[in-house]
Amino acid sequence: MELIAFGFYMRQMRKLGLDVGDKTIGVAVSDPTGLIAQGITTIERVGIKKDTNRVISYVTEYECDTVVIGLPLSLSGEDSVQTEKVREFRVKLENKMRSMGLGKVAIEWQDERMTTLQAERVLIEADLSRKKRKQIIDRQAAILILQTYLDRSSL
Repeated sequence: MELIAFGFYMRQMRKLGLDVGDKTIGVAVSDPTGLIAQGITTIERVGIKKDTNRVISYVTEYECDTVVIGLPLSLSGEDSVQTEKVREFRVKLENKMRSMGLGKVAIEWQDERMTTLQAERVLIEADLSRKKRKQIIDRQAAILILQTYLDRSSL
């Protein structure tokens, strides 16, 4: 865990959380202390090169030392078709980051089973319309993925 000193204040590097889907990628980032995840955007998928470039732009903009990707396992814990797609996305992202001199940025998995359902419940409880929920569900799932990782890491 890398710490950077600012006077008397010590902070961790930020973490970036991703909920990778076929059509969109939800993106969240941690606060500088590594305690709280917040949503920043939803990337519309257009192609692997542009998608990975967008993710890398957030890694550099927020000075992240870790990317946390939600791993969509089936309820039984087995790989699914979507799991394989997300694994392929990770490989492409790792290769591109390495070629851009970002090889020290760690890429971690976080089990994301049930995060979309949890995100949906949070948004319903916030009394958001169905249309609004659809627009931000992936970002909310990314927040849950990253927050679970942060909570697990702080133990």
